[in-house]
Amino acid sequence: MEKMKFKRIFVIVADSLGIGEAPDAEEYNDIGANTFGHIANFSKEFTIPTLQKLGIGNLCPNQKILCALPPLGVIARMKEQSVGKDTLTGHFELMGLKVEHPFPSFTETGFPKELIEALENFSGRKVIGNISASGTEIIKDLGEEQLKTGALIVYTSADSVLQIAANEEVIPLDELYRICEYARKITIENKAWQVGRIIARPYVGTNKNNFIRTSNRHDYALKPFDKTCLNYLSEKNLEVIAIGKINDIFDGYGITKALRTISNHDGMLKTIAKVEGDFTGLCFTNLVDFDALYGHRRDLEGYKKAIEEFDQDLATLLSKLNNDDLIMVVADHGNDPIHHGTDHTREYVPLICYHKNIKGKILPDLESFACVGATICDNFEVKMPKIGYSILKELL
Repeated sequence: MEKMKFKRIFVIVADSLGIGEAPDAEEYNDIGANTFGHIANFSKEFTIPTLQKLGIGNLCPNQKILCALPPLGVIARMKEQSVGKDTLTGHFELMGLKVEHPFPSFTETGFPKELIEALENFSGRKVIGNISASGTEIIKDLGEEQLKTGALIVYTSADSVLQIAANEEVIPLDELYRICEYARKITIENKAWQVGRIIARPYVGTNKNNFIRTSNRHDYALKPFDKTCLNYLSEKNLEVIAIGKINDIFDGYGITKALRTISNHDGMLKTIAKVEGDFTGLCFTNLVDFDALYGHRRDLEGYKKAIEEFDQDLATLLSKLNNDDLIMVVADHGNDPIHHGTDHTREYVPLICYHKNIKGKILPDLESFACVGATICDNFEVKMPKIGYSILKELL
């Protein structure tokens, strides 16, 4: 057991499941943020036996989830070194990159006139919106106008994103994607516009009372500015399987196979299918519903139910692991459903590691999310990332 190496590592990102304000939370106006703790404390009932046994209550003490003594997993809180609290930054750091400069955002001003005009000229459609808004609210406000005029609904948020909402009956998916690809192109060419992601946000419906977003979302992210753990693995002919929006986040860089998902549950089913299959390398899954459907919408009850569903799926996954499999459950930032605004929150994130022969324990706080990527690289004996350090020995 002392010299054990894992044939397969499964990393599951519970997107936005922070576990308490980070040491620098004040710089981000996030004092008091605690995504998991507040969900637990403000829920009448909260049933997550798998995560409780693994030790999430030890990492984030609260009134509902007991500490496990000892925890079933090797667990730790992780701090973020990078500047920011967005999806791209968190995932990049998990795989070994430190983001030194925040991606530009247009929350207060909307996008520049020149950018909007370029989109209008390329698409032949007028742009409406161009404000910071909730995606579900802006289609209620402007969706009927889009039905009448065919205009593009462009909006942003507190994140570094440019989002384009389009009714699939008015603007077909292939056209929406083509416009988003153009938006990605011009925002890369002009560094002042270089947002982290362009997001296609398709929806359907006939009026503001029945508009609903579809699963045909597509993200166009900036390519990572350097190689990550994913590249170091794939360059050694190891599999790097991306499930959910991982492929979009990394712009396919270093990924050998990608699977799209329509929900957290679908993402877990696809991950379980990979556990039941055979490969050597990394399976990297993102469960976006926590963030997109519940965190940003400040839906505490929905978030709680999503965690409970994940807990059940996680139990199934753990039961199917081989002796040489390792699972690592992490997050990329917080999104506290009782915090002010609708933005992400700067928080510690969990690292919960499990394999069939593990001896559970609590590690001191880890100084970077990149300890995840470093541990993976150490296991597969490939080049190590520039930041982070391996905790592989702690797992054996």
